[in-house]
Amino acid sequence: MPPTKAAFRDIGAVTIVDLSGLLMLGESSAVLHRAISDLMAKQRSKIILNLRDVKGIDSAGIGEIIASFTAVKTGEGRLKLLNPPQKISDLVALTRLSNVLQVYTDEAVAIQSFDS
Repeated sequence: MPPTKAAFRDIGAVTIVDLSGLLMLGESSAVLHRAISDLMAKQRSKIILNLRDVKGIDSAGIGEIIASFTAVKTGEGRLKLLNPPQKISDLVALTRLSNVLQVYTDEAVAIQSFDS
């Protein structure tokens, strides 16, 4: 099982969190929680979760994405998803999170969306 990793890239006021590995119950979902908590503590409130390299997700992983969205929104920020694999896209649609979460397949468009 590949370890879950989070790498950060700042592009202007936007932070992209490149997640890789599994996003499941346990330590892997805690990686996302710590990443979002650290960014909010640093006043980085325009966040894009790049899910391109996430190889698997379970209900705890979806729950952590929702918790991240809520934490960022509570902190007056915005969180958006980028390049979710098909399984994550299907889960977002099935759970109707697509009504709440903005999902992008183009990084430049996701970054520009914070300006509108």
